[in-house]
Amino acid sequence: MFQYIVRRVLLFLPTLFLITVISFGISRMAPGDPAELKAGMGGEGSQRGNQQLNEQIINQIRAQWHLDKPVWYWTLFNDEKTPDGQLKPLSERLTFKWNGTNNQYHLWMSDLLHLDFGVSFQDQRPVIDKIMERLPITAFLSIVSILLAFVIAIPIGIYSAAKSRQNSKIDKSVSTTLFVLYSLPSFWIATMMIIFFGGGDFLAWFPNSGLHGNDYPFPSSWQNFTDLMWHLVLPLICYTYGSLAYLSRQMRGSMLEVIRQDYIRTARAKGLAEKIVVYKHALRNSLIPIVTIMGGLLPALISGSIILESIFTIPGLGLLEFNALTSRDYPVILAVFTISAVLTLLGILLSDILYSVVDPRIAFTRKSS
Repeated sequence: MFQYIVRRVLLFLPTLFLITVISFGISRMAPGDPAELKAGMGGEGSQRGNQQLNEQIINQIRAQWHLDKPVWYWTLFNDEKTPDGQLKPLSERLTFKWNGTNNQYHLWMSDLLHLDFGVSFQDQRPVIDKIMERLPITAFLSIVSILLAFVIAIPIGIYSAAKSRQNSKIDKSVSTTLFVLYSLPSFWIATMMIIFFGGGDFLAWFPNSGLHGNDYPFPSSWQNFTDLMWHLVLPLICYTYGSLAYLSRQMRGSMLEVIRQDYIRTARAKGLAEKIVVYKHALRNSLIPIVTIMGGLLPALISGSIILESIFTIPGLGLLEFNALTSRDYPVILAVFTISAVLTLLGILLSDILYSVVDPRIAFTRKSS
């Protein structure tokens, strides 16, 4: 086990390197210039005023953010233009120039190796401070929704797969309901929740935006907590219903596959009670697909949900990432991508380790004959 973990950790380095290269390249390929957006010239109908002064401001911003340097270690195409200001064809601009360490990727990677994500282009604040400021609410929403999904989905899957309830009316009704929920997009559910229960056109049972009411902070901590939870009811429903439907179907399918095995029939032939057969013999082996799904849950703690946080105006990491994408805030975008990649790799490793806990027959080293 220890040797396996060491090998997997060593594989993290080249994998993470490729992820950073791809993420960095995609962020630079996106249309739009952060310097022009910062200078107020990114809009189509923006007033440019003194063209020469604006160009100086933009060049100063680019130099401050190292955007005036080459993107990679090498340059394959130069920026030569025709007399009318148009770029020359690629065949005429093809070149090869080694930029050494004076490039954007090297400067960003050097800071990253020192756990420095840089400063935001929007407000010049350290990126790590902005992430840590938004992380608690996103992590809380993710953890609560994950716990709710697993606590509800696993019993539903076991119940539907039980021998006495297979293909019953209840099983068919539950399956139909869950398939319908899984097929509905989260933004539509969020909109319907606001219309019907958030003071839209019908009931005003729950707040539809923000995390606190107008009277916040309240005199007691309990009042502050209940006010927060009351604001999170609708977002938590929208966060949970999709994963709940998916997990319950996965649990049902895995349980049906396990209870048809010979050792389950043997346990029943011995006269064991159905609960003992299901929960002691079948449940543990049927959890392997669920453990696989758990590997992808760690990135949710940092990535958040862009759509839901935008709809409910929740100041979490999802909304931070959305604002960074629209303003081409490269340091924030790359920081979220990198941390999500690390958590994804750790989640996969954690899933592999849990395999041996769920099923001791799984070994990571070749056994001697």
